[in-house]
Amino acid sequence: MKQMTLYLTLLFIAGNSVNAQKTNSPEVDYNGFLDITQELVEYRESRLIDIESFNSYSQESNTIILDTRSKKAFDEIHLKGAIHLNFSDFTKVSLERVISDKNTRILIYCNNNFDSPLEALMSKSRPLALNIPTFINLYGYGYKNIYELDAYLDQEDSQIQFAGTEVINN
Repeated sequence: MKQMTLYLTLLFIAGNSVNAQKTNSPEVDYNGFLDITQELVEYRESRLIDIESFNSYSQESNTIILDTRSKKAFDEIHLKGAIHLNFSDFTKVSLERVISDKNTRILIYCNNNFDSPLEALMSKSRPLALNIPTFINLYGYGYKNIYELDAYLDQEDSQIQFAGTEVINN
């Protein structure tokens, strides 16, 4: 947690040093991204939940589990009940299609939450774990009721249930 806060703070400081840089694209706003990231540092920390809370919330109404990995990885293995929207496909329209109510509780997770030999669950570099940009982008698109799984679990852990083509007995 402290490492992530430090990382985001350093990222913010580094970003401020390039404020004078200009982009040729009116559709790219790096400083805006840094502003959103800095704004949600403490908020995100307050939305990290353990597996017990994650499982409990997932059973409540107006709650979804969102998997933003590739379609191939999702099809192979995902948390049971999760819906898929590839992170690369995030737009206002695609998000509204999947999550029409911005008050919906959104539970997110990524490969880095699981210890598994499966390629579909291989970990990414910690600072690049998909749950981080997923959280930032959901927040930036106006979705504030986001909770992120803050656990590292063995794929065989009985507290989690998977679905997909690579799941044998779960």
